[in-house]
Amino acid sequence: VARHPARPQTRDYIDMIVKDFDELHGDRAFADDKAIVTGAGRIGGHKVMIVGHHKGRDTKEKIACNFGMAHPEGYRKALAKMQFAEKFGLAIVTLIDTTGAYPGIGSEERGVAEAIAVNLREMSRLNTPILSIVIGEGGSGGALGIGVGDRLAMMQFAWFSVIPPEGCSAILWKDAKNAAEAADALKLTSKHQKALGIIDEIIEEPLGAAHRNPRAAADNLERYIDKTLRELKRIPPDKLTDQRYARLRKLATDAVTV
Repeated sequence: VARHPARPQTRDYIDMIVKDFDELHGDRAFADDKAIVTGAGRIGGHKVMIVGHHKGRDTKEKIACNFGMAHPEGYRKALAKMQFAEKFGLAIVTLIDTTGAYPGIGSEERGVAEAIAVNLREMSRLNTPILSIVIGEGGSGGALGIGVGDRLAMMQFAWFSVIPPEGCSAILWKDAKNAAEAADALKLTSKHQKALGIIDEIIEEPLGAAHRNPRAAADNLERYIDKTLRELKRIPPDKLTDQRYARLRKLATDAVTV
């Protein structure tokens, strides 16, 4: 269901819930990676910076967006816009939907691992509220590159994991045929992630999942964003970063315990 071709993507949610959206392009170093969409707008009564993966709809758009698998310039673009948001007092909302960062030769040569690592470090200390939501697929470092913040939520039928099931199956069984078994072992569903304490909340989807009623899914997403940003804005910026650090340390401690 998370991979359904009609499932709403970042640009769909922007069209439905973001007012006065102004898209911002480029990483000011190499290129404009279309796999990541960035821009400023309003959700409810909040001025926000939107950062999200976009896979594309038709074949032409999918190729242009590299099927949502971002290159290093995509993560550097995301960070530049998030730093812009901090400077001008905008909250940050990230929408995660990728099987992972692109692992091709050019991507590796331009430092995709370093770009993601820098994002993890810098997002952990930005003095502005950060809300991250997995709207479809949340795969590996490609998801984490825009997924560090004060709250992490998942749409009901999304998944979030250290590796896609097919990749896990290929490593363990030398074949992707055991992807279903790998998915079960990875505990990647929203219910598993909530029970493990990885995410903070599950955003309910309409009957039959988000692709059956995108408008209802968008309304649920908008309500969650509005409510959560109101909570985060009540916290002083210095305490916000302290709480963010404590949250991340708790995740690390719990992971070691498990």
